[in-house]
Amino acid sequence: MPTLHWIGKDKVINHHMDVPFKVLEHSYGFDNGTQTDQETNSGNKIIHGDNLEALKALLPEYEGKVKCIYIDPPYNTGNESWVYNDNVNDPKIKKWLGQVVGKEAEDLTRHDKWLCMMYPRLKLLHKLLSEDGAIFISCDDNEQANLKLVCDEIWGSGNFINNIIWQKKYSPQNDARYLSDMHDFIIMYSKNKNLFKRNLLPRNDEQNNRYKNPDNDPRGVWKSSDLSAKRITEKDLYEITTPSGRTVMPPKGRSWVVGKEKFEELVKENRIWFGESGDNVPSVKKFLKEVQDGTVPVTLWLRNEVGDNQEARQILKAIFNESNAPFETPKPPRLMERIIRLATNENDIILDSFAGSASTAHAVLNINSNEASQRKFILIQVDETNKKGEAINIAEDVTAERVKRVINGYGTTEGASGSFDFYELGQHMFLEDGNLNEIIGVEKIRQYVYYTETKTPLAKTKHKDNKHFLGKHNDTAYYFNYEQDEVTTLDHAFLATMKTKAEQYVIYADNCLLTKDYMTKHYIVFKKIPRDITRF
Repeated sequence: MPTLHWIGKDKVINHHMDVPFKVLEHSYGFDNGTQTDQETNSGNKIIHGDNLEALKALLPEYEGKVKCIYIDPPYNTGNESWVYNDNVNDPKIKKWLGQVVGKEAEDLTRHDKWLCMMYPRLKLLHKLLSEDGAIFISCDDNEQANLKLVCDEIWGSGNFINNIIWQKKYSPQNDARYLSDMHDFIIMYSKNKNLFKRNLLPRNDEQNNRYKNPDNDPRGVWKSSDLSAKRITEKDLYEITTPSGRTVMPPKGRSWVVGKEKFEELVKENRIWFGESGDNVPSVKKFLKEVQDGTVPVTLWLRNEVGDNQEARQILKAIFNESNAPFETPKPPRLMERIIRLATNENDIILDSFAGSASTAHAVLNINSNEASQRKFILIQVDETNKKGEAINIAEDVTAERVKRVINGYGTTEGASGSFDFYELGQHMFLEDGNLNEIIGVEKIRQYVYYTETKTPLAKTKHKDNKHFLGKHNDTAYYFNYEQDEVTTLDHAFLATMKTKAEQYVIYADNCLLTKDYMTKHYIVFKKIPRDITRF
């Protein structure tokens, strides 16, 4: 398989593992139109912070659980003023830190920077996606070819689904120097193509209106389908006599799609249509009530079906009651609704780690309100810099604010039922000296340790074991014997407090007084705090 190489690739392949783990700190909840200090526990999250760190912070709870990912990263046009900020430990890459990525002729490493930025994020997104899930990535010609090769490497070329064309503009640019670009790409991959199942899309009025009933057939509306097909054999090549007496044959090189006997059966069932005059070449009736409940998605998405940038800007102006939209090229909710309906079901999780103006959350809320579904959204948004060099809290001022206004209603648009929790990226799990950061609290440390052992989230359930019991997974019981202000010891006294029976026991503590022979005999694995806590 062809692979892509660029400056810094060898330094970012495993960079997602070097990113320090940070915890998520709850800032506020928004429920029933009211902001509160309490968590709503709705499953909807908006996270303020760098998406590389935020994606890693999501792993303990969401690895392998996100059904659909949509991202709209910088297109790398040279006009976005995006800055490379990943702290990769390499002298060449450190020179890029804090620098605005320039245009094609001005910055010869612009594509390298973009690929170095995207690679570790895609690796973490791959971990978060469920085995039957799919990812959709918006891009244009600046990076489409590079992105395809990188995704082939991370997701596997065999898991490529399609390259979707989205008509993003209403009219061409008359001042275009060469050709006026009218579309963007949405590259689609599955985690496991054998497990991914796409949904049919709902039929719209335009599609249903193609069905008529010119002969008042009691079976309802129908549309005609060609009775001829490209000829494979001569067996279905025969004359048909129309009700007017005219004989017809299939066009040259074609034959009828059914044999003569079957055709005569269809005539008796009033399923053959010769036109109102009774003199037309025959066609087959296809009744609306007999077609499948939806339509098969295609790879060309037109603006009249899913909206365009102009529609998205108008929606933002209406929501924020301003003459200018906060983003130049936002995505319309109808576009996101198409993606969500295609790839998710009623209780699935949708993640957008370049959340921007929150079109993804807007679409989830719309679908939940219209279909009574319980889909959940997770949005991540970092601060951006305006033309004056000032940092703007997009996550709070735009992303979360839009979701609030969609829930409360704006203009003449009714509110959508929903709630969410807003989080900040908090403290590091480990201090620079390698010790645990006790400021974050014991519960978050316990969640982290259990995830590193089992790759599953720590369940918040009551149990009859001692307070250090984490849980049982694959017949192994896990204990985290930890106290902030004292040294803990694994000894016979601690074993006497354990109540869970398992084939194996993994026990964390500061010290161990049990002999190796005793631990081997009783299937006990001792792990020293903090030395043996896994970093990922």
